[in-house]
Amino acid sequence: VLADNSLKHGPVEVLLTIDEETGMTGAFELKPGLLQGDVLLNLDSEDEGELYIGCAGGMNTSASLKYKDSEVPSGMKAYRLAVKGLKGGHSGLDINLGRGNANKLLFRFLWHAERELGLRLASVDGGSLRNAIPREAFAEVVVPSGKSADFLAAVKDFEQSFIRELSETEPNLSFTAGESDMPSSLIDEATQSRLVKMVYGIPNGVIRMSADMPGIVETSTNLAIVKSDNGEIQALCLIRSSVDSAKFDLGNMTEAVMTLAGAEVTHDGIYPGWKPNINSPILNTMKNVYKTKYNVEAEIKVIHAGLECGIIGDTYPGLDLISFGPTIRFPHSPDEKVNIKSVGKFWDYLVDTLVNIPKK
Repeated sequence: VLADNSLKHGPVEVLLTIDEETGMTGAFELKPGLLQGDVLLNLDSEDEGELYIGCAGGMNTSASLKYKDSEVPSGMKAYRLAVKGLKGGHSGLDINLGRGNANKLLFRFLWHAERELGLRLASVDGGSLRNAIPREAFAEVVVPSGKSADFLAAVKDFEQSFIRELSETEPNLSFTAGESDMPSSLIDEATQSRLVKMVYGIPNGVIRMSADMPGIVETSTNLAIVKSDNGEIQALCLIRSSVDSAKFDLGNMTEAVMTLAGAEVTHDGIYPGWKPNINSPILNTMKNVYKTKYNVEAEIKVIHAGLECGIIGDTYPGLDLISFGPTIRFPHSPDEKVNIKSVGKFWDYLVDTLVNIPKK
């Protein structure tokens, strides 16, 4: 838009923000008084032909557990557990699809193996991004040599249970145990026990669907990361809700589980939702432009994910906000891709919108 001098439009102000995917820090650092415009076109949605007028707010709820290195008892065999092959995906947009959470599956097994097989935990490494459903999770463990056959049989049994439960959504799921080198130390037994209970007990997935907009998730949580390193274990949940009170309630519920396990808990990255305005002038304009241009109605949507509109609108409450974009699939995963044809259509729609921006 800035480079093409042939376009027709009124005054254009461009806001470029950093870190949208990993923390929205650019939007958070935006100060009042900088922007002069009164309409915000947010070019950051993922389905061509859809206009977004609202989004969920979010917050990170994180636990930190300190542990001591413990000696490996004699007579143990070492294994590396691996949950792999899950689809992962966006922890907001895809949370209602019934996909597996690698951290939850791994700790479901650890709960059993700790109690029944004397498993000890050396390290855990699950998930990688705060806003992605974890696709993989790994743990270095030891079990008594006399229990190794039972341990391997249990791994196979749990893998079959996971496959049966998730066959429709996770066709490539695998859960395996391979022999590994003996670890130099273990997480102390008391901390291990508290960690396993905590992760197994933390809520995960869709908590409530919207009563106002059928088919839309209102409140959810994703146990994104569980990692141990250098005497500390961290567990991070990303909580989303279009209702602020429900968001904080779920954060408190998660904190309660974490503190029962003796963890230090923090809440950060808190951002507000974006309340829909069906009487928005820019919405009405863009609906009319789309119908005139393509002879079909644009779909009006509210998204269960964080858009910068919520943060920016909180800083600039007078802005008339809307979000749209080309068609993107499998965001926040290695399979992410954009439909090239939709990019051209998106551009044409943007250009026509700029011609018809409503005047105050």
